[in-house]
Amino acid sequence: MYFANYSIQCYMPKIHFIAIGGAAMHNLALALQVQGYKISGSDDEIYEPSKSLLEKHGILPESFGWFPEKIQSDLDCVIVGMHARADNPELLKAQELGIRIESYPSFLYEHSKNKQRIVIAGSHGKTSITSMVLHVLKTLHKKFDYLVGAKIEGFDLMASLSDAPIIVIEGDEYLASPIDRRAKFLLYQAHIALISGIAWDHINVYPTFESYTASFEELIKSMPKAGSLFYDQTDRTLEQLTDSCPDHTEKTGYEAHPSYIKNGLTILKGLDGKEYEIQIFGEHSLKNLNGARLLCEQVGISTSDFYLAIQSFKGAAKRLELVGKSDSTLFYKDFAHAPSKVKATTEALKSQYPQRKLIACLELHTFSSLNPAFLPHYAKTLDAADAAVIYLSEHAREIKKMERMEDDQVQPYFQHPNLIILRDPAAMKAYLAQQTWNQCNLLMMSSGTFDGLDFSGLAHQMGLSIE
Repeated sequence: MYFANYSIQCYMPKIHFIAIGGAAMHNLALALQVQGYKISGSDDEIYEPSKSLLEKHGILPESFGWFPEKIQSDLDCVIVGMHARADNPELLKAQELGIRIESYPSFLYEHSKNKQRIVIAGSHGKTSITSMVLHVLKTLHKKFDYLVGAKIEGFDLMASLSDAPIIVIEGDEYLASPIDRRAKFLLYQAHIALISGIAWDHINVYPTFESYTASFEELIKSMPKAGSLFYDQTDRTLEQLTDSCPDHTEKTGYEAHPSYIKNGLTILKGLDGKEYEIQIFGEHSLKNLNGARLLCEQVGISTSDFYLAIQSFKGAAKRLELVGKSDSTLFYKDFAHAPSKVKATTEALKSQYPQRKLIACLELHTFSSLNPAFLPHYAKTLDAADAAVIYLSEHAREIKKMERMEDDQVQPYFQHPNLIILRDPAAMKAYLAQQTWNQCNLLMMSSGTFDGLDFSGLAHQMGLSIE
């Protein structure tokens, strides 16, 4: 027996989250608490914004670490995140007691069996596309559930579970849990799927490009009868993989939406013959927008209504997010870390403001990016920047138990003539303080925090107004 309809019953299940601090894990925990579930959790480290949100809702663990005594036989389910290891003490205790154990994707599938499931996957762009779809649906007052990995303006939580007829899910290719080694997006059993592009990532669990693409091919092959698959037709790898799409599934390719730039603003050339000014920019964003349009049309949104709604979309948190600005300077932060994301984001900002100098700072923070064997994939990704900084966090390296990369290992791979390498926040602050910001834009890219660098303080230092 499962718990999908317990929100209208007297008894509310007790669910414990192992690794509750994860982006999707804490959002799912909060969404279930809203429905009346009794939630507890553990984690060895919890960062912002997860920490504050969990604390606000009264489910932040009192102490960080793993506590087997939290696992009692009266638990209805334990949801385990990929941050936990297979030998996690709480997981072992749950197995010993025979408690039902789920990954969050398998739990979410069970909770949405009777909904139309829309899954957005891809190495890059999936968060942005999901965010666009959610923004349009909310703006047009449609009823829907969702799970997305980034903060979106107008949404208090990044997950919602209700009696809505559809659910929109950001489908991550990372493994579901330490005891379920399938890609997360496979567990949702999508009716409608979109794949935004493929570029090798997560080298720690996908040691070869072939093993990485195999999960996407499995997703394509698993599409149901009368299902719909959308994909970036400009991605050669992806276009080849879609050859395996079943004949009983409709597949549709897309590319960047037609547009032009005027005075630093992007104007859509609407398919309805009208023009629409939007607040996002860059070819990758225009691809994402076109994919989002197709998904919205699948659930009954007209093209013109989509255009009207998307005009107010400002982007998802940390996805080309404007930190500060002046008449001659813009400061953006972006989640970009994989090579394809770094290249697309850097080119987008330079193309939008070609007359301005661009300083691009990239923190190598993931397992893949901190692995010397993966560095060749970053070749020329920062070419669009006039000056480039690679930031190597010693703290992040130590936590991940990675070997130190020396400067002469990193420099040759980026092949940028004006590249410097920094390793601590004081050096980063000093470098940025030396710059002249008139007619110059700054781009900070990382899935980390540059060791806690205060972006708002930096914007003030640059003489910018905070957004």
